[in-house]
Amino acid sequence: MVTNILLHLAAVDDDVSFAEAEFITDCADRLSAVCDSAGVKPSKPALNAKDFVTSGEPSFMDKHPAGNSARPTGKASAPEAGAEEKPAEKPDFDSLMAELDSLIGLASVKREVRSLVNLVKVRKLREENGLPCAPMSLHMVFTGNPGTGKTTVARLLAGLYAAVGALKEGQLVEVDRSGLVAGYVGQTALRTSEVIKKAIGGVLFIDEAYSLASGGENDFGREAVETLLKAMEDHRDELVVIVAGYDEPMETFIHSNPGLESRFNKYIHFPDYDGAELLAMFRLQCGKNGYTLGPETEAEARRLFDELYETRDENFGNGRTVRNIFEDAVARQADRIAAMDAPSREQLMELLPEDFHEEDET
Repeated sequence: MVTNILLHLAAVDDDVSFAEAEFITDCADRLSAVCDSAGVKPSKPALNAKDFVTSGEPSFMDKHPAGNSARPTGKASAPEAGAEEKPAEKPDFDSLMAELDSLIGLASVKREVRSLVNLVKVRKLREENGLPCAPMSLHMVFTGNPGTGKTTVARLLAGLYAAVGALKEGQLVEVDRSGLVAGYVGQTALRTSEVIKKAIGGVLFIDEAYSLASGGENDFGREAVETLLKAMEDHRDELVVIVAGYDEPMETFIHSNPGLESRFNKYIHFPDYDGAELLAMFRLQCGKNGYTLGPETEAEARRLFDELYETRDENFGNGRTVRNIFEDAVARQADRIAAMDAPSREQLMELLPEDFHEEDET
């Protein structure tokens, strides 16, 4: 009964990890020992929690390749036994740098990333030539408003580190508080450990990381931080952690724990996009999706983005704002085109100035 209850709790996120199954088994074994000493006999054989694993090692699919209707629904399944997995291709340094350079704006970010990659690259060459290398932390703090490209740059940086040999795989594992913190005692460390395990050999990117320290003394976020700090020490040569969020909350977060202060000493700030950069992003969205802008429409778009930039506040969405404006313009264009009997190809593609504004209800 206890195993069954704990399994349902563990499967609340549609996943039972191997670590969670071990925890459940340990709890059940301890309770059984107490019952045995009290002379209480079980009414029926206990479930084996490890038969319900959906992630971690060994996986449920390894144990039951044909499936089992009794297991909770999982989010992911392991490869079938004997299936050959293709080795991951090593990231190409030049193509990753070209992608970095192609990003709109972010001139200061690009300079810092390039300098950092060069430092890691030369450090690796010194190691290969038997030269001493001073200790160096690759963990970083990304600060800035939403939609400024933090996740994109983190992904490129993970690949670049792998390309120069600083990381083995170069994958990016992205989470926020909900991906690390569980709602009951003992499970946060397990959940955080599972995420860290997926990130070994690559980069763990924690968005809005300040939320891990926003609660009180009994908040489970602190348990996630302590688990993270231990993993950063245990896997110092095979894991890079990037924490991201708004400027001031991130500053407070890093200074809330001496362990965080000692491990995160590299900051990269992602500035808001200005009006010209927002317009360039909008043009890119239009081009990718088969829409065109005439001179008058582009002038109206520039006026709109300049105004948004000049009047922005802490909730300004940058790239997200551009996407929202594009989607709204496309929806208004569709309303306009739908009223035509036989719109031409050009009309189907063209956005007009009025597509940027709600129709006056007068």
